[in-house]
Amino acid sequence: MNVDENSRLKEKQVAVLIAVLIEDEQAVRLATTQTLELGGFTVHACARAEHAHAYLHSGFAGIIVTDVRLPGQSGLELLAQATAVDADLPVLVITGHGDVSMAVDAMRHGAYDFIEKPYASERLLDSCLRAQEKRRLVLENRQLRQVLAAHPSMPELVGQTPVIEKVRQFIRNIGPSQVDVLIHGATGTGKEVVARQLHLASGCKGEFVAINCGALPESVFESEIFGHEAGAFTGAQKRRIGKLEYANGGTVFLDEIESMPLALQVKLLRVLQERRLERLGGNTLIALDCRIIAASKTDLLALSAEGRFREDLYYRLAVISLQLPKLNERKADIPLLLAAFVQAAAQRYQKEIPQWSPQQMLAWQQRDWPGNVRELRNFADKLVTLLD
Repeated sequence: MNVDENSRLKEKQVAVLIAVLIEDEQAVRLATTQTLELGGFTVHACARAEHAHAYLHSGFAGIIVTDVRLPGQSGLELLAQATAVDADLPVLVITGHGDVSMAVDAMRHGAYDFIEKPYASERLLDSCLRAQEKRRLVLENRQLRQVLAAHPSMPELVGQTPVIEKVRQFIRNIGPSQVDVLIHGATGTGKEVVARQLHLASGCKGEFVAINCGALPESVFESEIFGHEAGAFTGAQKRRIGKLEYANGGTVFLDEIESMPLALQVKLLRVLQERRLERLGGNTLIALDCRIIAASKTDLLALSAEGRFREDLYYRLAVISLQLPKLNERKADIPLLLAAFVQAAAQRYQKEIPQWSPQQMLAWQQRDWPGNVRELRNFADKLVTLLD
C-alpha cells in the first residue's frame, strides 16, 4: 500500500487508534512502539502476555500485537485466550522463529495476520491499520444491532461497499449536528432509511414524522404541515397541530419535496430561516424545534431553472446534501441485502429460507435493478412466498 492509500485509510478512522503490544525484548518493544505511534496509534506496551489480560474483553476498541516467544504465556496461548473472549478481536502475531506451519497454525486459530521478523515498519503499520479498521466496523455493527433491538422498526443500512460506507460516515458525522439535510436519490435507494438513521444518530427524543409531499392533496397541504386554528376554513371546527409542530424535539422528513406547491415552498423557506411558524388562520408565532430532512428523486436545481422549484429554498436545503447510490453502483452488496431481506420475509410469512446457487447469485448481481433496493426487497418476498 502506498503513502496516499495509507493516509486515506488513517483518515477513515473515527475513533482513537489503540494497540496493545507484547514484546519481551526492550529494544524491539521501543522501536515497534515508536513505529505504531508515528502511525497514529496509542500504544500500551507490555513485556509479558499476562500484562495484557486486562485488554482482552469484547468492548476493547483496539488491536493486539504480540510476539510468539515470550516468558510465561506465549503469544499463541494469548491468541487462543483472546479469540475465546472475542473471536472478532484482531490479534497480529510476530515471530523471529516462524515457519510455514506456525503461520498456518496461527491463522487457523484466528490470528488476523502473521508477520515474521525482520519486517519493514510499513508492513506492520499497514496490517495494524487494517486490523483497527476491521475492529471499528465490528464494534459499530454490534452497536447498530443493539440499537435495532431497542428500535425493531428501525430499518438497517445493509452493505459493505465503499459507497455505502460513505453514507454511514455521513450519518456518523452529520447525524448528531441537528443541521437540516437534503437527500438526493433515485426511487428505492433508501432515502427514508437514511433519514431515520440520521434521526437516530441525533439522539433526539422527539418523534420522526414522515410526510410524502407527492401524496398530499394541495387543498390540505398547508393545514397538514403547519396546522390550523379553529375557524380557519370551512370545516375547521377546532385547532389542529401541524406535522412540523408535532415533531417538536424530533425530525420531519419531507419526501418528494419537489411535489410541494410553490406557494407553500415560500412559507417553508421562511419557517426554515426564522425557525418559527404560524398556524393557518392564526397570528401567534410558534417556535420550531425540529430538524428538517428533505428528499428528492429529481434534480431540484434543474427544476428551479424551469421555474418549478424555488431556487432560494433549494440553496437553503442543500447546505448539507447527500447523494445516495443506486443498487447498480453497489452490486457487491446484493448478497448481503438479499440475505437480510429473505430472512425478514421468511419470519414475516412464516416460511423457510430459500437456498440459491453461486450461479444464481452471480446472475442476480449482473442483472439491472431499476427499482434499486426496493425492487430487490420485493424480489426477496417473491423468493420466499413462491418457495413451494
